[in-house]
Amino acid sequence: MKENNMDRDNLDRDNLDPASMTEAELTEYVINHGWPRFRASQIFGWLHKNRVQDPAEMKNLPAEIRTVLEGEVRTVREWKRLDSKEDGTVKFLFQLTDGQILETVFMPYHHGNSLCISSQAGCRMGCRFCASTIGGLVRNLTPSEMLGQVYQAVNLTGQRVDNIVVMGTGEPLDNYENLIRFLRLVSDPKGYNLSLRSITVSSCGLVPKIRELAEEGLPITFALSLHATTDEERRELMPVANRYTIRETLEACRYYFDKTHRRVTFEYSLVGNVNDTEGHAERLARLIGPLHGHVNLIPVNPVEERDYRPGDDGSVLKFKNILEKNHINVTIRRSMGRDIDAACGQLRLRAMQEK
Repeated sequence: MKENNMDRDNLDRDNLDPASMTEAELTEYVINHGWPRFRASQIFGWLHKNRVQDPAEMKNLPAEIRTVLEGEVRTVREWKRLDSKEDGTVKFLFQLTDGQILETVFMPYHHGNSLCISSQAGCRMGCRFCASTIGGLVRNLTPSEMLGQVYQAVNLTGQRVDNIVVMGTGEPLDNYENLIRFLRLVSDPKGYNLSLRSITVSSCGLVPKIRELAEEGLPITFALSLHATTDEERRELMPVANRYTIRETLEACRYYFDKTHRRVTFEYSLVGNVNDTEGHAERLARLIGPLHGHVNLIPVNPVEERDYRPGDDGSVLKFKNILEKNHINVTIRRSMGRDIDAACGQLRLRAMQEK
């Protein structure tokens, strides 16, 4: 197990903004500026417990410190908000300091509020059914930009975020060190203090990074986007399958379970007449049965640039029943925010066209 210490990360600390720093790093930061050590805990509390990103509001800090922070703290500002008329979902379009626009989805459930955050601006994974990858990758998000999505969602809705899913734009494991730092910061008892067990990280299957994540000692839920039952079919849907076979990917999931004792979730987007037949269901059951995982069935959400469409409700239920007969735990994901293009696979970097 890796040491629970973010100081071992391979990050360029000279480029860390204050909201991406641990309290220990902030202590070094304030000392380097010639300020008293206790200012570090004050700044950390303002940023992560009080969720304040405008240093002008940090009233117990001297003007000199607030002026320095104003030039260094990365901001996440509301640019536009779309409210679903169907289910209460809210899609926030956030603007970053450099002008990039992010999409973040707030979803109210009876068991608590969930927030789907982005880990990158754009995505380079190229999954055929996903809108997020159409424009390619622009850049990684910093830990503070991931945190900012959470904090601003809380501030703007007036409601606590109880669960976080890192399933928005981007491949989280392609931004690995920033992701790990985000996870440790959002769960810091002196900050937002969210239980790591309330966080799910989804990946298309970067095998070496899955194994590395297993060593971190973080009790999050890991979700694999599987979406196919043969390598040939998976290569048609997901270019990552050209690098890693299903066998290699599932072996990494087995390693993750053995190391963490946390059940893996397998996400499976059902595409009509592509991967939703009875034969697919039987093969899927054989593949993941030994892993004791949970299957999340997702009727694919339409994307205008793609021809993929979901099957009918009968085919989805039949697929579910076959898995259950083979003793697989399975749920059908409810599509939230489809009327505002906020459902799974529909997030994209075209916000500037929506003015």
